[in-house]
Amino acid sequence: MNTDPGFLRPADEKAVAAEEAARAALTGTGAYLMPPADVLACLGADASSWAHFAAHWQDLTVDAYAARRGTHRLRRYGHFSLSPVTGELRLLPHTEFVQPGNTNPLYESVDRHFDPLTDDFVADPVLRRVIGLLGRVAGVLDVAEWWSVKVHPFRVIATAEGGGEPSPEGRHRDGVSLVSSLFIGRDNATGGESTVYTPEGGEILSVTLREPASLLVSDDGGTLHDVSPIRPVDAAHPAHRDVLVTTLIPG
Repeated sequence: MNTDPGFLRPADEKAVAAEEAARAALTGTGAYLMPPADVLACLGADASSWAHFAAHWQDLTVDAYAARRGTHRLRRYGHFSLSPVTGELRLLPHTEFVQPGNTNPLYESVDRHFDPLTDDFVADPVLRRVIGLLGRVAGVLDVAEWWSVKVHPFRVIATAEGGGEPSPEGRHRDGVSLVSSLFIGRDNATGGESTVYTPEGGEILSVTLREPASLLVSDDGGTLHDVSPIRPVDAAHPAHRDVLVTTLIPG
């Protein structure tokens, strides 16, 4: 995959300032919420390109592992390698997803097989620039010759009977350097509060993501995170919440 000319650095002063604020917060409190206007500036995305990117969430498949625990979740999975020096992004062969021990208590060291990202999703310029943005921000947390980048588009669905658990494992870490949640959208949903904690349980940041293109990033090595359940506002119709979770670790 060729390097995008906008991959290595933001295009304007607003984007530079936004990335500097994120890096400062990660080395300070350990978490940062980047507002949508700053995110879009960093990505060089307009309304049309964002709408095209968000449309990928209409083509996700069932997470059978979550379903066994009563959670209705759709997802896909992709694994990339990113050079922080050149911006080269490589899609790696599709394999199972395994979280390391002492991280996610429900699934640690379990091989989970998810459908791959679609070719259109992999080729989307917005996805490539999201990864580039996160690679630049993550540089304050670790030194990497290459970043191992794992990409998870999620849709969590809730009905009046339940099922809307974005984080059924509760407070946890993912065993990476940087963990991020890019908000895509929600419909007929209440709840879904994202909270980042100190290892001792103190609250660092808590927010209910409502504006598309909001980006929550945290230092996974020094924090825990959780998301509260969603429920339908109108019980006669299902609710859903769409996010892109992306993690980076040297590798």
